[in-house]
Amino acid sequence: MIIPDAIGHGRSSKPSDGLRAKFPHYGYNDIVEAEHTVITEGLGVNHLRLVSGLSMGGMQTWLWGEKYPDLMDALLPIASQPVRIVGRNFLWRRLITEGIKNDADWQDGNYEKQPTRWRTVLPILQIMLNSPTQSQNSASTQEASEALFNRWVAFGNTVDANDFLYAWSSSSDYDPAPSLSMIKAKLLAVNFADDLANAVEIGVMEPALSRVANGRSVTIARTDQSFAHFNYFFPEMWKPYLIELLKPQP
Repeated sequence: MIIPDAIGHGRSSKPSDGLRAKFPHYGYNDIVEAEHTVITEGLGVNHLRLVSGLSMGGMQTWLWGEKYPDLMDALLPIASQPVRIVGRNFLWRRLITEGIKNDADWQDGNYEKQPTRWRTVLPILQIMLNSPTQSQNSASTQEASEALFNRWVAFGNTVDANDFLYAWSSSSDYDPAPSLSMIKAKLLAVNFADDLANAVEIGVMEPALSRVANGRSVTIARTDQSFAHFNYFFPEMWKPYLIELLKPQP
């Protein structure tokens, strides 16, 4: 099992390592190509049983399938859609990146001290990715709601502004739709009915999958215990589909 830190994340190279705004801008295609090089040239692996990912990783799973169609047997993209970032998905992401770039202390990314004003836009991230039911349950009074807002803002204390900006901007080159017919591996896309970031009602999945020879999708229904986009943190929800996908064919 290979679980890499993508460019810009974890212990992989990122702006806060020293280059700050001079760090090269990267996209999802760069991440996938770099990981492919690590696997094939660095580790000498020439075939994969499965490529899977969650959210951002799910989006990159689609790219893996079309860029390297003979490399894997199966693909399991979770909490993602195989279309360009547009519409509401673009707008809320843009709120975050513009919040950073319009922080007076950001200084075009060449700050010595972390900018802090942009962090007040961070609750939009949680609003889009979290379940309304869970938010209501955890903030059922005005005081609790204020405390929840402050916790979401405080998340900004744990990240570097440039790292965060680069990471959210990296989806700008994501557009698997034109090459979906290149995918050969068996593919099962798993999404969640209450995920605002990958809204089922916009109707993009079935037209996209009509171009994937061995592709199908499943949408897991909302329950009172759902966590919307963050359902992916609960593998018991999608494990049955993983087992189904990897089951040997008779």
